[in-house]
Amino acid sequence: MPTLKEIKPGATVQVLRIGGQGPLKRRIMEMGITKGVDVYVRKVAPLGDPIEVTVRGYELSLRKADAELIEVGETA
Repeated sequence: MPTLKEIKPGATVQVLRIGGQGPLKRRIMEMGITKGVDVYVRKVAPLGDPIEVTVRGYELSLRKADAELIEVGETA
């Protein structure tokens, strides 16, 4: 399954699963990234870190390592 890290800018995807455990997983979910939510990838920095996304109407920057934990699929 693809992860958010692999998605190209301009694409909208749906979160299918969040990997990781404990505080890391909780922190991602507290940022509004939960199962079933749509995420629009705005842009990726030249070296790939960070990744700028729009989720639940606000802009968010994610580290590449965090984006790798978020499994995504096509929007419904």
